[in-house]
Amino acid sequence: MGGAFARHLLADGFAVSGFDIDPKRRAQLKKLGGRPEASAAAVSRGCAVLVTSLPSLAAVDAAFFGRGGIAESAKRGTVVIETSTLPLAKKHEIRERCALRGIAVLDCPVSGTGAQAANRDIAIYASGDHKAYAGAEAVLKGFSRSVYYCGEYGNGSKLKYVANLLVTIHNLSTAEAMVLGMKSGLDLDLLYRVIRDGAGTSRMFEVRGPLMVRGGYRPATMKIDVYKKDIDIIEEFAADLHCPVPLFEASKPFYAAAHAQGRALEDTAAVCAVLEQMAGVKRKRSTNRKSTSTRTKRKTR
Repeated sequence: MGGAFARHLLADGFAVSGFDIDPKRRAQLKKLGGRPEASAAAVSRGCAVLVTSLPSLAAVDAAFFGRGGIAESAKRGTVVIETSTLPLAKKHEIRERCALRGIAVLDCPVSGTGAQAANRDIAIYASGDHKAYAGAEAVLKGFSRSVYYCGEYGNGSKLKYVANLLVTIHNLSTAEAMVLGMKSGLDLDLLYRVIRDGAGTSRMFEVRGPLMVRGGYRPATMKIDVYKKDIDIIEEFAADLHCPVPLFEASKPFYAAAHAQGRALEDTAAVCAVLEQMAGVKRKRSTNRKSTSTRTKRKTR
């Protein structure tokens, strides 16, 4: 995500500096025309607007509250665009601890996969202080397809939980449809083209369907092991509200099964492989699979 954000911002004329713990990512930023820094502290001291995209709670604590982190190093008046999917309590902790240092944090989770981010095809659910949002709006628009200001801080995350609940269900429903098609003897290329053009389609069918048609789940647009965190967050959020989420609950075991089968680093579309195994499906090789896969990938980038 972060690399995609940087590339689009540079293309829009922004000066971009950045830090990643992976030296290869810093080298990529330099190749794009950005300025890689040796630490989060160096980035924080030099930028009026910061964008964070972090994969875990440990990464959040290190980036914000570790030695030389944002809370310690950023100047008063800095605006932080926090795009990660995190528990609501952690989002509030970030805002409150940064506010003590005069740093404004916006809760701005992303709706879309890494592949969509690469093509500037993501939506941002921005929430928090409106003055801080106004100051950061141009940056948000610089790496997204659309930006929604969603009101008070935390609303962005709540909307992301709702969106990811639907993603969880729709991804599995796409896999279910694919496997039903396999069992019935339908050609998957035909199934994808026809269903995509009708009432049964969904954004997940369009984005992850081609991976299921191909039966290949690397490189991942969202890894199973990373998405497990998102599933846990939604589960806790719904439980705290005493809100029934029966389809979401019914979906969870299939993601757990994919993880248990050694697919942790594969795309979440790999739930299709779980259903194939349950159905006793053995794929038939199609003579036109390669050309069709290329076409569908182009359509969904």
